[in-house]
Amino acid sequence: MGGNSINSIASKASMQVDFRSNSQVELEKIKDDFFAIVKYAAAEENARWESNKITFDIKIVGNRPAGSQSPEAPIVQAAWAATEAINLTPVFSPPSSTDSNLPISLGIPAITIGGGGLAGATHSVDEWFDPTDAYFGSQRAFLTILGLVGIEGVSEALLFKR
Repeated sequence: MGGNSINSIASKASMQVDFRSNSQVELEKIKDDFFAIVKYAAAEENARWESNKITFDIKIVGNRPAGSQSPEAPIVQAAWAATEAINLTPVFSPPSSTDSNLPISLGIPAITIGGGGLAGATHSVDEWFDPTDAYFGSQRAFLTILGLVGIEGVSEALLFKR
């Protein structure tokens, strides 16, 4: 636990910054710009105080590459059809940063779909989950998989073999 005071000078400070984008080019630009700002700020403060005491150490602790799927992609279409098949209304969300980004960046078809139930305040201390009707999530995932791999004698696979 720390305290509060006016006009304190910290002996050490740290921060974590999470860079995310749907474009790998923009993601690299954001990262490069941020690092340049940190270097510039340290140099400015050292010049102001005629010192070299302000230093920084940048550590990359994770890498979430950019990636998104087109609404026309077979994997998206399969999930859309699976959602309609269980009498739910599909919604195409705009690209965001999810666990799907890594496989997408490697050219592997991937999507993130809801797991069923209702949730809110995600990634906060007020996050909540209501499991009512959560079984729809498993049904949607299973039907999506069946659509992608096909059912012998019933339907062709939507994904092609590599």
